[in-house]
Amino acid sequence: MIYRGTNGCEGCSESVQALLESAYPDINITFAGPDEEVKINADTLRGMDMFVQPGGPDLDEAWEEAKQYASDVRDFVANGGWYLGFCLGAYLAGPTKGFDLLSEGVRVTREIKRPHSQVRSMKDTVIQVDWSFTTGKNRGTTERKRWLYFQDGAAFILPNGSSTTVLARYSHNRDVASTLNPFGKGWVANVGPHPEADQSWYELVNVKNPDGIRTDVGVDFVRAALNAASKNTADPRMARLTALRDLIAAGNL
Repeated sequence: MIYRGTNGCEGCSESVQALLESAYPDINITFAGPDEEVKINADTLRGMDMFVQPGGPDLDEAWEEAKQYASDVRDFVANGGWYLGFCLGAYLAGPTKGFDLLSEGVRVTREIKRPHSQVRSMKDTVIQVDWSFTTGKNRGTTERKRWLYFQDGAAFILPNGSSTTVLARYSHNRDVASTLNPFGKGWVANVGPHPEADQSWYELVNVKNPDGIRTDVGVDFVRAALNAASKNTADPRMARLTALRDLIAAGNL
């Protein structure tokens, strides 16, 4: 299930759809939101494996809508679902004006307000991250100073000893840019930049990516959640996920 509505940026939900289809070739996508046929609630989430919150323009307005079904999303993840948050979705995973899905003590803040941030403006641009791959042929390697699309994205402040897995850091100040954490029986993956951004995003704002536009980081982000979830053998959904994980590990997907 992917949120689509007025509190998501135009085209963001469809870009996430394309990324998910790259990561999971046989995935079935359902769009849900206030103007969609499918609404977001406990009944509709019950038949889903994951809930995805894409980017959007305003946290306050998004939370005003999302708080109506926040407890349903929390229960969904706690009972074995996955939550994927992109940019605004990462903010909404937090404990303040959000679903409160992060590990204990983890805070979400604006990277542009952090000390030594590479980007200080709210304008659409690119930012460098050090991305640690956890799946596919690049598993176990870190690509440093990789350029990704960025617009006022989140950074994560982790307490000492946090159980949260760090998937990426902003290159300039080492702030955490992407995380993976358990929540109940489920898993939560968040990313501050926009690895789902395609060519149309860059053309719209006349921004160039020095590394070119590639999907490998985005696919790895999505599959990181699958890798973690597939270890939950108590969930009957996990048998097919384990098989898909093995195909990914073998480099066949």
